[in-house]
Amino acid sequence: MNTYINKIFNCTNNTNFEKLALEIFEFQMDNNLTYAAYAALILKGKQPKNINEIPFLPVEFFKKKQIICKGKAIEKIFLSSGTTGVQSKHLVSNIELYKSSYKQAFQLFYGDITDYCILALLPSYKDREDSSLIYMVDDLIKKSKHPKSNYYLNNYEELATHLNELNNKKQKTILFGVTYALLDLAEKFPQKLEHTIIMETGGMKGYRKELLKEEVHSILNNSFSTDKIHSEYGMTELLSQGYSKGNNIFRTPPWMKVLIRDLKDPLSIISNKTGGINVIDMANIYSCPFIATHDLGRVFDDGSFSVLGRYNNADIRGCNLLVQ
Repeated sequence: MNTYINKIFNCTNNTNFEKLALEIFEFQMDNNLTYAAYAALILKGKQPKNINEIPFLPVEFFKKKQIICKGKAIEKIFLSSGTTGVQSKHLVSNIELYKSSYKQAFQLFYGDITDYCILALLPSYKDREDSSLIYMVDDLIKKSKHPKSNYYLNNYEELATHLNELNNKKQKTILFGVTYALLDLAEKFPQKLEHTIIMETGGMKGYRKELLKEEVHSILNNSFSTDKIHSEYGMTELLSQGYSKGNNIFRTPPWMKVLIRDLKDPLSIISNKTGGINVIDMANIYSCPFIATHDLGRVFDDGSFSVLGRYNNADIRGCNLLVQ
């Protein structure tokens, strides 16, 4: 299996990606009982010839089933925030896969972690040891080795002071922040941040009125005199993240890909149209790499994508495995 892991993180082009994804599909069919049962219902004896034909497991399964390959021990369990009801549960059998994924993705998009001071404004997450986001940010804070790298819960004044000090020293800084907390900081302590990347992650979490992404970014740009607001695209059920460096245009690391499904025919993949986001995350090899999310989006010709929101009633009709 180490051969698979090496292939995953050495995937460099679309041809290699598709070939490996089809191999991992076969591995899933042999080892993931829940996915295999679901995929068999969809495929009805057919064999996928390309990634568009691979069945994507509805994300709801992570609330209903134990999604893990047979014979795999559980090293870590990540839980969703549960703001919308029942929590998703991601059973991780190899935490080193997650570490490899987020470390290599950070290096790919932002360079050497030791060049940065990492600040985190994640008050609704920090007390949750079962949060995959907190696990990642904890590790990035440690790996940055900067004395000011830390969490700031509701102590906005202290955070604003440190941001100002770091900016004056021209220290490259990344501020990971849940949306509602970043807006609170923007209202209470606006300031010019020339050397800080503001990384929006999460959402309002019920603390503030929902706003369009463009509205949120406009407020933050105006308050901090920045040109772009960065964003992270990840979720409890994944072990990889996509990143946007502005304008809601996300890119993924080479072992991750986003496809768009037709909302009227959720088993069909479409191009140059808005639809439901399907994710292939090959780092998820021991749980499920093929996931149909509740997010709406659009994929562009170069493989980048935008996230346009979420939608309700996203269950794929006819899937009786959810109630078995």
